[in-house]
Parts: sequence; C-alpha cells; structure tokens
Amino acid sequence: MANNLTTLRNLLLLTLALLGGIVTAYLLSPRPNTSNQSMLQTLGGDFTLQGIDGDVSLHDFNGKVVMIYIGYTNCPDVCPTSLAIMSQAIKNMDTEQQKQIQPIFISVDPERDTPERLAEYSSFFHPSILGITGSRDSIDTVVRQFGSFYRMVDMKDSAMGYAVDHSSRIYLIDKQGKLSKTVMHGTMPDQLVTEIEALL
Repeated sequence: MANNLTTLRNLLLLTLALLGGIVTAYLLSPRPNTSNQSMLQTLGGDFTLQGIDGDVSLHDFNGKVVMIYIGYTNCPDVCPTSLAIMSQAIKNMDTEQQKQIQPIFISVDPERDTPERLAEYSSFFHPSILGITGSRDSIDTVVRQFGSFYRMVDMKDSAMGYAVDHSSRIYLIDKQGKLSKTVMHGTMPDQLVTEIEALL
C-alpha cells in the first residue's frame, strides 16, 4: 500500500513538472503580437507640414516607402543615433531601392527648428532625408496620429533654455501611405533594411 502511494505521488509530481514545463514553453514561445497589429491599424494617416520648399504632405510620396522619425535638432544623442541608423540603412540598399524610399525627419521644436535649419541638419546625415515642421497645433496632431510623445523640459542653468523629452521610433509607411510598422530605437541598420525591403 505504501509503495502504491509513493508511486502515485511520484507520478503526480512528474505530471505537474511536465505541465509546468509545457506552460513555461508556451509563455516563452514567440507569438504574433495581434494587439500591436490592431493598434497600428488605428495609427498613422496623411498630414501636411512645412519644409524648406513649402508644404510637404505624406500623400506626396504615395508609391514610396516612407521612414518617419520625430525629434528635434538640439537633441544630444537619441536623434543623431536614429538618423545615422536611417542613413546607414539607405546606404546599404542599392540605387533602385533607394529611389523607392523617402526618409522624413519631423521636428517638434518649431521655435528653434526652422525649415532652413532642418534642411541643413537633415542633409548632414543623408541628402535624401527631408526635414519638416509646422505650427504647434499641426505638430501635435501628427504626434497623436502616430502614437508618439514629447514634452518640453525647462533647463534653467543651460544656455539652451529647454530640452525635449520624446519617444524614439522609426515609423515605416507602406507605398499606399499606411503605417506598417514601428521600429524601436537602437535597431541596427541591417534589420531596418530587412523591414524596408519587405515593403518594397
């Protein structure tokens, strides 16, 4: 009788261990993020801001894959890093692919980032990056459209006066003008190329 109870107990423990392993494997296994996909379907959309040559609308680039980054030119490290990654990704693609891509840098700091300054700053990273901005209301609308974020931070002891905290993502727009994917900060250029090529 005691042997039977011991065997039953061992069998129960083994079964629980196996079930625990199965649950753990399920939880750790990669699965499609359907909530993220659903969220993307509610974001994005057309907009019009201003560049050095006048109005720039997202629909101007229908038929191209558009990369959008939202930041500001006085950003000390996050924006330069992301723009450098975008630039390198473009350079890693062949000439025909580059013709099908439009990178855009949107500034949330129109008080300092004039279209002229944006053009100079953006071209430092790559000549095809288009720097644009607009009125505060227009910028806020675009930021909401893409689920982005920024806020002004006072810097009383700095000559800059203020900095801008902001989210850091690259937004990939497909050839039909719809938001297809957001790429996290720090993604390597080769991975960004892979994401872009999937939309070409």
